Amino acid sequence: MSLRYKGSILSATAATSSTSAASGSWTLQQQFQAIAASAWPFPTVTIVQRFTSSETWTAPTGVTSVNYLVVAGGGGGGSGQFSVPLTLDYTGGGGGAGGFRTGSGFSVTAGTDYTVTVGAGGAANNLGSSSVFSTITSAGGGGGGSPYNPGSAINGSNGGSGGGGAYDGTSASGGSGGIGNTPSVTPAQGRDGATGSSNGGGGGGAGAGATSGNGGAGTASTISGSSVTYAGGGGGGQGYGLATTGGSGGGGAGATAPSAAVAGTANTGGGGGGGDNGGSNSAGAAGGSGIVILSYSMTSPATFTFTSSKSWVAPVGATSVDYLVVAGGGGGGYLGGGGGAGGFRTGTGLSVTAGTNYTITVGAGGNGASTAARGSSGSNSVFSTITSTGGGGGGSYSLPYSASVSQGGSGGSGGGGAFAETPNTAATGGAGNTPATTPSQGNSGGTSAYIASPATYNQGGGGGASAVGATVSSGGGGGNGGDGTASTLSGTSVTYAGGGGGGANSSSTTKTGGSGGAGGGGAGGNGTSPSSATSGTANTGGGGGGGGRVAPTLYAGGAGGSGIVIIKVN
Repeated sequence: MSLRYKGSILSATAATSSTSAASGSWTLQQQFQAIAASAWPFPTVTIVQRFTSSETWTAPTGVTSVNYLVVAGGGGGGSGQFSVPLTLDYTGGGGGAGGFRTGSGFSVTAGTDYTVTVGAGGAANNLGSSSVFSTITSAGGGGGGSPYNPGSAINGSNGGSGGGGAYDGTSASGGSGGIGNTPSVTPAQGRDGATGSSNGGGGGGAGAGATSGNGGAGTASTISGSSVTYAGGGGGGQGYGLATTGGSGGGGAGATAPSAAVAGTANTGGGGGGGDNGGSNSAGAAGGSGIVILSYSMTSPATFTFTSSKSWVAPVGATSVDYLVVAGGGGGGYLGGGGGAGGFRTGTGLSVTAGTNYTITVGAGGNGASTAARGSSGSNSVFSTITSTGGGGGGSYSLPYSASVSQGGSGGSGGGGAFAETPNTAATGGAGNTPATTPSQGNSGGTSAYIASPATYNQGGGGGASAVGATVSSGGGGGNGGDGTASTLSGTSVTYAGGGGGGANSSSTTKTGGSGGAGGGGAGGNGTSPSSATSGTANTGGGGGGGGRVAPTLYAGGAGGSGIVIIKVN
């Protein structure tokens, strides 16, 4: 492009630009040219992702480090026990909070998949489960002391934070609180539980050890953009003292007649409250589940690729996104039609609200048929108000003819039909764009055909995002899958949602299975060995190929490919 200059009495200086800064005077056209050449600065945005269940996270392009919060599941409160005459008189200890670990500048590698494990809260008397991100593990909270623990151990369990000890009213003695920060990390991930004394001892919290029967306080974090407190200890059950409270950060209160113990709050790692020494409220409460939160910076416009289901928080300043939502492809039929591609939907300017958590659902591919049953449909993919429908399964050979077996299934794109006998029947392909969307999310599958002389059996191809599945009217062999549609939303041109090819029969003149449609469609099985169908490509939404036949053996269809969701923040 031609250079522009900043005026000066002594000299003129060329205007410059890079991904970090630009100087000088620029026309709008020159700015667009610089943007296209990746030589123009974009603002950075902070991305926050909350994981409330176990998932896989892929580090986005350009991301080299993250800030993290990893909170484990809280321990369950200990249960109390009482009998008449007074030979048993126990009050349960509060559950310890799940381990709390947070840090910044943790190195990650762009494009690498990281397993995120979110620990469950422990049931009554039990430890919580650990939460994990990469090399960071937070230990589950210790369970509250209880006579129901193994060996009637009334001491609280060790853990991220320790569980509170139970109180034995018959001997006026209390079990010891469990030890927090077990195993030991720096900084400490939690605190100790309290010894039972008049009441069950409180469970330790991330920020403070328990005092008497009250749960220890948790610790606040601002990683999500606002201050939220996590990992409070559970209160011990009320025995002969005052009512107890759970620690701030989701700790559950201990049982106080006539109220039962309170469970730790979900996704805080709070410990569960302990049970009292009365019969109706003696049960301890469960600990709260944990949470993992990641925060990192990206250059806007930021693009996110989801190959499995997870949650996504719209970054600060985001008002709209461009999207691609592809569903799972349908499975191919048994000596059958190709599976239909998953629904393909793309668009621009979809409104989002900054700070809002959106559930991303990535549909699985359907299973190929291995008996006289239609291939399974793929599963839907969903982002916000956009749902793409799973591809229809390919029809399968049936004897005698059964429409529910041999006709292709409807879906985002329809599955191909399969030949049937008694009577010889050409089965129709399934309808695409079902349910209907505008623009269309897919096309119909091809119809099978039978030609008496020479005996020719044709299985229809599955529909693709941009074309119907093929119907072969002569010569035998399988119909080709319909082609998919290309998208550049990821930064490069990638084709998705191709239909699966139909299978071929060894008694046909042509014994070649149909080719899979461009965009991940699987090829149909041949009428010669080997006759195995090909599965649709993962994360393309391609349909599975239909199975072939090498007399007398019929072959199963291939599985459909899983879907994908891509979001580009505007």
